[in-house]
Amino acid sequence: METAIKKPMVSFEDFYEVPNLKFDINRLRTDLENILKEKKFNSPGVTHFGAIPLNQIPNDEDSIKGNNIRGKYWTIADETGKEVSRDIDIDESKYTKLVPEFEKTYFKEVYEALSQKFKLGRVRLLLKQPRSTLSWHKDPECRLHVPIITNPGCSMVIENVAKHLPADGRVWITNNTKYHNFFNGGEQARIHLVACVLESPFKNNG
Repeated sequence: METAIKKPMVSFEDFYEVPNLKFDINRLRTDLENILKEKKFNSPGVTHFGAIPLNQIPNDEDSIKGNNIRGKYWTIADETGKEVSRDIDIDESKYTKLVPEFEKTYFKEVYEALSQKFKLGRVRLLLKQPRSTLSWHKDPECRLHVPIITNPGCSMVIENVAKHLPADGRVWITNNTKYHNFFNGGEQARIHLVACVLESPFKNNG
């Protein structure tokens, strides 16, 4: 008699699909292509990673330079299992002004729509290079994602659960206050619009 193997139930409770909100993926890709003709991804001290800020602190150009592109996080760096903090504290609530280069793009419409619905901090275009991964870490707040370019080899992993976020205009919020990473196992760069969300939709944060 064969013994039935029970498959463990997988919970995607740390991945929240925002209902009744969807953007035009073709317009996002077109304006991304135009933006990349003028701006390059900045990757301060992090390999296989790049960022282009969409918003800034008013009258503060330094708010979109250097370590301000990254921000504070915690990681477990080695076999000791000791948690350590990295980078600098950032007052996300001060990031309220759209970077001028995005004023005449579809990104402005997206930014305004998201700002009306959520309390946002920094909003960035984030690049993950092919065949690469982020560190195992956690952030001070949750993250909102609008995938723009992705491939089937891209997944976000929160604790022990992996999920692919498709680039179809939908909006996701992920519980980045738990340990997580993102890997791109494809041969194509992954680009998401990613925003810090200052009010968590998750019941048990962290």
